[in-house]
Amino acid sequence: MADEARTFGPADLRAAVAAGLLTEAQAADVTALAHDRAGKRATLPAEDEPFEFFRGFAEIFIASGLAILLAGLSILLGVLGKVFILILIPAIIAITAWGLAGYFTLKRRMNLPSMVLVSAYAGGLYVSFFTVLGQMDMGLKGIAFLSAALTAGAVLVWFKQFRLPFSMFVFGIFALLATYALFTRYNPGGTIEDVEGWVRSFAPRANLTMASLVFGAGAFVGAMWFDMQDPHRIGRHSATAFWLHLLAGAALVNSIAGNLYGSGGPAAILPTTAALLIFALIALIIDRRSMLTAGIAYIGAVIYWAIAGDGYAGAMDWAMILIILGTFFTVLGTWWVQMRSALMRALPDFPGKNRLPPWRRADPAG
Repeated sequence: MADEARTFGPADLRAAVAAGLLTEAQAADVTALAHDRAGKRATLPAEDEPFEFFRGFAEIFIASGLAILLAGLSILLGVLGKVFILILIPAIIAITAWGLAGYFTLKRRMNLPSMVLVSAYAGGLYVSFFTVLGQMDMGLKGIAFLSAALTAGAVLVWFKQFRLPFSMFVFGIFALLATYALFTRYNPGGTIEDVEGWVRSFAPRANLTMASLVFGAGAFVGAMWFDMQDPHRIGRHSATAFWLHLLAGAALVNSIAGNLYGSGGPAAILPTTAALLIFALIALIIDRRSMLTAGIAYIGAVIYWAIAGDGYAGAMDWAMILIILGTFFTVLGTWWVQMRSALMRALPDFPGKNRLPPWRRADPAG
């Protein structure tokens, strides 16, 4: 029986999902049933969040070739340099990337080459949209928003066609640009050709904090939706949520903790610490480390203030800061599962708790 049990595992379920034989929900149900029958906690054996950048050197080799090929096409922009070419060539790059994805993403299921292709697709469309809209009399705000929003919509079409988790990260980047455009005030006048005037009109008045907060909240909601479709984290939904959590964590931490700490003075340390603690608790509850990773700089800043105060840190102070910071993340990463288990057992039931990744019970055999 032991040999029979070892013949099928989570890797096989992930392969079945990738091949379209099972849905993520069906695979999650099979996993839960298997763990229940074995008397184990209903979760994957590994403690890490599933993440796959590439499967082997072949993907690196092919991705490099694709990047060189698409870069060669892009150089034509600089050589020819006319407005029509600025529209046509990026569009050709996007179309080429779409065609290549039919082979490398759908047939070969190569992750890293697919990431290169969706990036080229989105970048090409963005340049084309921006150039076309730049010829219209619609103002910088409209140009900035529509070019980013149209590109984000096109990436959603890519995601629907190719089901590539990383494409949601690309979508998030352009959604963030569109959000910034909405929260930006522009000086009247100016043209796309007036680069210096365009930069002056765009950057100084951008309400980056509010834009980041709105975007971060939206990305977090989207990430949690995907996560709750795949609580056992064996399929595409979980991998998609991973990329959205990266964006959400960076946006939320920088908009809240960064704004608190940026207010300056010792009075900012306590609310910053409280915000980081809340982020840490959320990260443990949802079993995603991205929020804490995004907060490394602010956690380090709090430790810096605790050691150096308002003065300057010397070499010995910096050594202590790095040791404390490194110890904190090492200990947290090492005992993450145990800490999350204790926290989840202590929390009362709340909506969606049973759709979060399972945690270790008090009696694993029960």
